[in-house]
Amino acid sequence: MSQFIVGLTGGIGSGKTTVANLFAAQGIDIIDADIIAREVVAPSSEGLNEIVNHFGTEVLLDKGGLDRQALREKIFRNPEERQWLNQCLHPKIRQRMIELVKKSSSIYTLLVVPLLFENGLDSLVDRTLVIDITEEQQVNRTAHRDNSSTEIIKNIIKSQMSRDDRLSKADDVISNQGERQQLEQAVIALHRKYLTLSEKS
Repeated sequence: MSQFIVGLTGGIGSGKTTVANLFAAQGIDIIDADIIAREVVAPSSEGLNEIVNHFGTEVLLDKGGLDRQALREKIFRNPEERQWLNQCLHPKIRQRMIELVKKSSSIYTLLVVPLLFENGLDSLVDRTLVIDITEEQQVNRTAHRDNSSTEIIKNIIKSQMSRDDRLSKADDVISNQGERQQLEQAVIALHRKYLTLSEKS
């Protein structure tokens, strides 16, 4: 892939979608791993068929779609099942990402991947951007957004790379702990930087 690619990541509740939308407003193509992850388990997809063959029909909704809550409960306390699911879906997600990057027409492309470093997908990008907030903010924002329990959110945070490790791997960092205006200014500054880097690559 000759195109300049920026990998955007951050812990749960850090504001990845908000930041991605600000880059999109600058005319940049966004490829979101979460959206692709839903596509690869859509009804009648190969991914969904493999999941049903492995876990049984109790992970299906009445209309034939994936019951995410039922699946989450099956893998939440079982690392081996979680590993099986990752090995099933990650190659499909990665392949679809590569296909979409090739179709991208903006001067650089933003790849939004929650587990960019954990799943080794930083190997696909030229530069990494981490959206950073405190763990306390992660818990508060996610609880407000998803109505999830604090226990579940903290378990998700524990399953992700630590804040310090993530920051140590980042080429660029945006702090999302302040006002919206500061966030917009940070995105515009990085957008200009990425335009320059794209032209050089």
